[in-house]
Amino acid sequence: MSTPITLAGIAFRPKAKAPMQTKTTTMITKVAGVDDDSRGKPGKRQVTVLSAEQWQRACDELSTLLPWTIRRANLLIEGFEFDASMVGKQIKIGQLILLITRETDPCHRMDSQFQGLKQALTPNWRGGVCCTVLADGRVKIGDLVQVIN
Repeated sequence: MSTPITLAGIAFRPKAKAPMQTKTTTMITKVAGVDDDSRGKPGKRQVTVLSAEQWQRACDELSTLLPWTIRRANLLIEGFEFDASMVGKQIKIGQLILLITRETDPCHRMDSQFQGLKQALTPNWRGGVCCTVLADGRVKIGDLVQVIN
């Protein structure tokens, strides 16, 4: 039996370039993305999702332990890793359904957070995925996550 995939973190940015803030539960909608997030307008990058295991691999490569929120992703999941086959698949958390649209490319801001982080996040989709919201839903840390075709 495989390990369940769970929602391990929720974060939002109240305005552009502001530090990420965390919460334990949130509403995610087609209209606004993650509640209170400044970047949640509809589009291919409405919600970003990061794998805890891939984040840890990037931190290991840098020989440091960094909070996942400096990646500036909205959701952190445990028990799953992203790869190139993910585009077009869906992430389901309760009633919420996200469509994976593309890889989240690490940007120059990563190196301003920690030198070398951009390069450590570049291979094997370690930077996570971008998603658009297909169905609204309220999520909370600990919720089970499904990745479906």
